[in-house]
Amino acid sequence: MGMIQEFKEFALKGNMIDMAVGIIIGGAFGGLVKSLVGKVMMPPLGVLMGGLDFSEYSLVLQQGEKDAEGNVVKEMVEMQYGAFITEGINFVIVAFAVFMLIKGINAARKRFEAEKEAEPEAPAGPTQEELLADIRDLLKTQKG
Repeated sequence: MGMIQEFKEFALKGNMIDMAVGIIIGGAFGGLVKSLVGKVMMPPLGVLMGGLDFSEYSLVLQQGEKDAEGNVVKEMVEMQYGAFITEGINFVIVAFAVFMLIKGINAARKRFEAEKEAEPEAPAGPTQEELLADIRDLLKTQKG
């Protein structure tokens, strides 16, 4: 089998397509969560924290310097821990959403399995051998 054919079989497998769809939806979900945290949750938290935006929290490690003409001589070095806090909140929200999704899937799976177990199984019909014996007996009675 050629390498190109082998790659086609690999790339077109159902689970590969499902994974690609999951990655695309995951990216969109990430944007949604980022918007939720940045635009909906952080402003009220900022108000509660004294009107400051978490993303603006930083610790300056080294002040920047400019020359007389306004050109930057030395870059400011800062640790932006506020952005880290925001990303931490994003992570918690995404983790909780995924947890709730998995919990829902597991509940649906359990309900489906319980319904499947509750269904009565169809009574077993005659076997092929029994049917053939009945046909043989009918043919004997018709000849005799």
